[in-house]
Amino acid sequence: MTELDTPDTPAVPPPPPQHWFADVLASDGGVVRLRPITADDADRLQQFHAALSDRTRYLRYFGPYPRISPKDLYRSTHVDHHNRVGLVAELGESIIAVGRYELLDRTGPRAAEVAFVVADGHQGRGLGSILLEHLAGAAAENEIETFVAEVLAENTVMVTVFREAGYQVERSRDGSVLHLEFAIDPTEALLSVRDARERASEARSVGNLLSPRSIAVIGATPSAGRVGGAVLANLLSGAFQGPVFPVNPARSSVRGVRAYATVREIPDEVDLAVVAVPAASIDSVLDDCMAKGVKGLVVLTAGFGETGLDGMAAERDLVAAARGHGMRVVGPSALGIANTDPAIALNATLAPVLPGRGRIGFFCQSGPLGAAILGEAAARNLGLSTFVSAGNRADVSGNDLLQYWDTDPDTDVVLLYLESFGNPRKFSRIARRVARTKPIVAVSSGRLAARAQPAGDMDRSIVRDLFAQAGIVQVDSISELFDCAALLGYQPLPAGARLAVIGNSAALNWLAVDAARGEGLVVGEPVDLGPQATPGDYLDAVVAQLRSEQVDSVIVVFAPPVPLPTGEFADAIRSASAAVPEAGKPILTTFIAEQGIPNLLAVRGSGAAAVRGSIPSYPDPERAARALARVRRYAQWRDRPVSAMARPDGIDSVRATELVAGWMADSGGRRLTDLETVALLECYGIAVVEFREVRDADAAVAAAEELGYPVAAKATSEAWRRRPDLSGVRLDLWRPDAVRQAYTDLVALSGEPALHLQRMATKGVGCVLRVQDDPSFGSVIEFGLSGLIIEMLGDRAYRALPLSQDEAAALIDAPRAAPLLSGTPASPRVDKAALIELAQRISALVDDLPEMRELYFDPVLASPSSAEILYARARIGPEPSRFDTGPRRLG
Repeated sequence: MTELDTPDTPAVPPPPPQHWFADVLASDGGVVRLRPITADDADRLQQFHAALSDRTRYLRYFGPYPRISPKDLYRSTHVDHHNRVGLVAELGESIIAVGRYELLDRTGPRAAEVAFVVADGHQGRGLGSILLEHLAGAAAENEIETFVAEVLAENTVMVTVFREAGYQVERSRDGSVLHLEFAIDPTEALLSVRDARERASEARSVGNLLSPRSIAVIGATPSAGRVGGAVLANLLSGAFQGPVFPVNPARSSVRGVRAYATVREIPDEVDLAVVAVPAASIDSVLDDCMAKGVKGLVVLTAGFGETGLDGMAAERDLVAAARGHGMRVVGPSALGIANTDPAIALNATLAPVLPGRGRIGFFCQSGPLGAAILGEAAARNLGLSTFVSAGNRADVSGNDLLQYWDTDPDTDVVLLYLESFGNPRKFSRIARRVARTKPIVAVSSGRLAARAQPAGDMDRSIVRDLFAQAGIVQVDSISELFDCAALLGYQPLPAGARLAVIGNSAALNWLAVDAARGEGLVVGEPVDLGPQATPGDYLDAVVAQLRSEQVDSVIVVFAPPVPLPTGEFADAIRSASAAVPEAGKPILTTFIAEQGIPNLLAVRGSGAAAVRGSIPSYPDPERAARALARVRRYAQWRDRPVSAMARPDGIDSVRATELVAGWMADSGGRRLTDLETVALLECYGIAVVEFREVRDADAAVAAAEELGYPVAAKATSEAWRRRPDLSGVRLDLWRPDAVRQAYTDLVALSGEPALHLQRMATKGVGCVLRVQDDPSFGSVIEFGLSGLIIEMLGDRAYRALPLSQDEAAALIDAPRAAPLLSGTPASPRVDKAALIELAQRISALVDDLPEMRELYFDPVLASPSSAEILYARARIGPEPSRFDTGPRRLG
C-alpha cells in the first residue's frame, strides 16, 4: 500500500459497469457524455478543478481549495464502483462536471454522502440534476437507500437542484451549512420530474436542429443533379434566413456564394452542417465539425448501416464521436430536414417539392419515400410545420420528434412513417401522452412488422393493437395517411358516431352509407338531393344536418350527371360550414366531376393556404368514410380518462428479484423449471393449480391422496403438453387404481417416468395469456381463448406492458371470441374480474423483472367463480433491448 492509499481505496480499481456509460442531453439540448471516473482521469480532473472559479470552489469545498491534494486526487480517481462511485461529464476531451458518492459509516439504512460540481461555463445546463439522477441509479444498484448532502446555505443553486429533483428532502441547519437527507427510491413525483426534464431537453435538442442560425453545406456543388448541389439549391431558393456556407476544397464559390475548403475556415459560427460527401470522407469532415464547434449534423451520405456489419460499425463510430462533442446527428442516408416557419425558411432536403406552411409535422426514415410523400402532400395542399427524414435513424429518432412536436405551438397533427423503433417502450410512453392533445397518424411499414418467424397476420395484429393502445391512428398506406391528416388537421373531432350522408347520386350515397356502417359508424337514410340539385339545395341540406342534434358528422357527395363547374357547389358547402360555426362537426366531401377541385376546400378568403376550417375532399366516399371512422375511434380514445397503471396488492418484488438474480447468476438465462416458475409466480400472487411431480405409480397415488380426488395425470414434456388432442393427459381420476393405470399408460406413451399429478380445476372456458419479446415493441402481452381453431384463426389481442387498469380490462374484451366470456345460452358468464386481475399481476411482474423473456399460461380455465392456471412456463435471460427505465439517457 502506498502512502496515498487508504484501506478502502483500491490500488487497481475494478472495471466499472458498462451501463453506467451514457450520452445525455443537457437542458439546452446539447449532448454531454457521462461515464464512471477512472484512474487515468487524474490529470484532467486536476485541470478541471484548477479552471473552476474561486466562487465555485468555495461553494463546493466550503473554503479556498486552489489545488486538489495528491491524496484526495488519488482517492477521487480510485473508486470501487460500489461503496464509492464517481461520475464525470465530458465534452470532447474536457471534463465539465464531476459527481460522486461515498458510503457513510453509520447504523440504519445504507446511506451515502453525495456531492457534485459543474464547470463555470456549463452551469445552468442542468448537469447537476443529471449527475444526481445517475448517481442515484448507481447507488440503488449497490443497495444504498439514502443520500446525504452538506451544502452551504448561500449555495442556492445547489439547494435548488436537490429541492427540484423530486425527492422528499429533509433539512437541518448547523450555522451556515445545510444538512440534506432523502431516500432515493423512485417515486411518482421523481419519475414525473425526470420525464418532464427529458421531454424539455429532447424537444430543445430537436428545436436546435430545426432552427439553425447558420448552415454549412459540406460537399456543395453547382450541379443540382448531385446531392450537395441539390440541398444547396433548396437552401438558397427557400430563402433561409441565415448565412449558408458552401464547403468545397476545389471551388472558391458555388452558385455565386463564397465557398470554403473546410468548415474550420468559415469565419463565423456554424450551427448546422449538412454533409454530402462520400462515406469514406466522413472522418475528416467530422474532425473539422468537432473542431469548429458545430452543434448538429444532417448526414445525407449513404453507405453506412444499410451496407452491412462494417457500415454499421462506421455508423456507430460516427454517432459516438458526434455525441462526444455535443452534436446530434440526423441520418446517415437522410433526405434532410425542413422548417416552413417564414422566420427560418429551412429546406435542407433533397426533395424537389416541399409543401407550403401548415400545422402538420412529419417524420419518416426512407429518403426516396420521404420525397414521394412530400410531393403528395404538396399536391394535396397539405401544409407542414416541420419535416425530418432520419434515414438510418442512428441518433435522432421518431421519439425525439414526438417530444419536440408535443411542445411545438406550430404543430397540431403528427404524421409518422415508421420502419423501426429505437426504444419501443419509450415510444409508447411518449405517444400516449402526445396523442392526448395532438393526433398521431402512423403508417407501419412491412419492415416494422417483420419478425424472426414469418407470421404476417399476427404481426399486423400486434401493430394494430399496440398503436390503438397508445392512441395512434394506424393506416396502411400513404394515401390513407393524408386522408386522415386532411381531416384531423382542418376539421374538429366528431363527438359521436352518428353520420349524415348528403348527395345527388343515390348509388354513391348508399356506397358511402355502406362503407360507413362497415366501419362502425351509425348512419340512417342518406339525404338524396337528386341529380338536379343546385348549390342552394346543398347549402340548405348541410346547414340542416349541422344543426341537427342527431348528427355528429357529415359526408357530402357531389356527382353531377353531366360535367358542371364545381366552384359554386364548393362555395355552398363552405358557406354552410360558416353559417353554423357553433356546431363543431366535421364535414367531409367527395367531388366526382371532370374538372375536379383541390384536396382541400380552403376557407373563403384564404386563397391557396390550407387553414383550420378547410374542408377535406376525397376521390370516393369510401375513403372519406374510412378516414372518418379512424378519426372517430381516436376521438373515443382521447375522450376516455387516463387510467392509472395497475399494481395489485400482495406483491413481494424483493423476493422475486432475489430469485431471478440467483438463477441468472447460475446460468445467465434459461427456461425455469415448473417448480421454479411456481415459486416466482407466488411472489406476485399468481397461483398455479396445485400439483406434484411423481416418478413412480406409488408416488402418483400418494400425490393424489394428498391433493384430494379427483386429479389429473399429465405428461411433462413440452411436446405432449401442447397436443390439441390431449393424448398426454388423463382427467377426472377418482380412485387409486385409475391413477396407477393413468401413470402406466402415460409413461408408456411418452417414454418419460416423470409425470404431474394435479388437482382437477373447476371446469370453464380455456384461455391463453402470454408475454414475449416483440422486436419492435418490447414486452407484449397476448390474450385469447384457447383451442386449435381459434389459434389457427389468430384470434389474439395484444397490449404493450405495463398495463393500466382500463387497458387490462380492454385486453380481456378485445378478441373476437371474447363475448363467450360474457355468457351464452349454453354457458354462464365467467369471472372476468379474475382474468383482469391476472393480467395486472403479470404486468407488474414483467415491469419489475427486466430479465423475463417469456411467460406462458395455457390453459387458464375461467369459470363463474375463478380463473385457474393449469400450466405456466417462464424463461429468463439478458435484457435484449433498451427499456425505458433508469436515469435519462439518449437511446
